[in-house]
Amino acid sequence: MENLNPYRNFLPKEVRKLAGEGKITGQTSGMCDGFAQANLCVLPKKYAYDFLLFCQRNQKSCPLLEVSDCGSRFLKSSAEGCDIAREIPKYRVWKDGVLFDECTDVEKYWRDDLVSFVIGCSFSFESLLIDGGIDVRNISENHNVPMYLTNIETVPAGIFSGKMVVSMRPVPYEQVVRAVTITARVPKVHGAPVHIGNPEIIGIKDLSSPDFGEPSTVREGEVPVFWACGVTPQSVVMNSKPDFCITHAPGHMLITDIPESLLQN
Repeated sequence: MENLNPYRNFLPKEVRKLAGEGKITGQTSGMCDGFAQANLCVLPKKYAYDFLLFCQRNQKSCPLLEVSDCGSRFLKSSAEGCDIAREIPKYRVWKDGVLFDECTDVEKYWRDDLVSFVIGCSFSFESLLIDGGIDVRNISENHNVPMYLTNIETVPAGIFSGKMVVSMRPVPYEQVVRAVTITARVPKVHGAPVHIGNPEIIGIKDLSSPDFGEPSTVREGEVPVFWACGVTPQSVVMNSKPDFCITHAPGHMLITDIPESLLQN
């Protein structure tokens, strides 16, 4: 099904500018067709090594695209010149593992000891699925992708540990192999699914009640397919309780300058 998002043909820097001006504050699925989107996790330097090690041990959930210089608000490679404190549509601020604020910029919270981790996002393979003839339900229904906390343990590193979060897209049974093949080619944006079928096996009791995002319609003859999700760090932050952290709000992504074609194997 065609991507009908009104920002689908915008350049990433145009959408980032609009987000920085407070003109785009919603979820970003379907925006900037052909460019990778990314999750954000910003932590004080004292936690940076532990989190870098956590990402290295959990590359399915946390495929790193860039790590910033300490204290810098500006990215260099994934989105050159991007002000990471302003150019994401919505942020979350955490204190001691508890959500403290949700806002459209985090300038007032910025500190000189912060390190930004830019992590690949499954929104980046949605256009590949659409090009492959697979309906991406959260795009065709124009809502945020449903995301669920699972019973799948991540591999601990330093202070960080917790459960994996997954995103779900329903796929017709006869197209499941194609969906797996397409997404397996892009490991830097989560790659192949981590689970297919019965959600209860991975601890999800009700597909109609996601922990983040909005539910997607699952039609007769379709199978729920689950991919590792870059909201996993937020689950880990809630479990591990660092004293301060900034993340994106689920579904409200950083749109990078990285062409999706460069992420394919």
